[in-house]
Amino acid sequence: MKKFVFIVILLLVVAIGAVFLIRERQAALPDNINIDTTSMKITSPVFENSRKMPAKYTCDDKNISPPLTISGVPEGAKSLALIVDDPDAPAGTWVHWTIWNMDPALAEIAEDSIPEGIEGVTNFEKPGYGGPCPHSGTHRYFFKLYALDTLLSIPETSDKAALEKAMGGHTLASAELVGLYSRK
Repeated sequence: MKKFVFIVILLLVVAIGAVFLIRERQAALPDNINIDTTSMKITSPVFENSRKMPAKYTCDDKNISPPLTISGVPEGAKSLALIVDDPDAPAGTWVHWTIWNMDPALAEIAEDSIPEGIEGVTNFEKPGYGGPCPHSGTHRYFFKLYALDTLLSIPETSDKAALEKAMGGHTLASAELVGLYSRK
């Protein structure tokens, strides 16, 4: 009986904590923010959404960034931000690339290039692109693009968490491209 009461109390504490966390996150967003997830697009000429990425862009080959095409950036955007991460990594989401304060007129990021902007620190503990390198299985690599209504004032040493915090309430539109990769 004591175990049952303890489990019920524990579940109540967890549930109450979750409610407070959700309310806190909702309160951080202005009520009048509408994030457009349909107009802006990010694509690549070398792989389709939810399809396999060529090995050239991974640790198994040249480990260079793939070419990306951007369209539909909304008027009023002052900058773009890009986050590339792998939510399937065994230790939690692995960040492969972050870059912000890119020109909103940017229509293309060429292969193996760094667009003008600020690169943040990744889980490789340095700035720059680090390609897919899964230990096992097929992983999903999310290329997430954000159109922002401001330039961000965060240091180059910022990581994904700091970037996401700085973007809070400033996102006008977002788009994503998912690449898949598994090692043989």
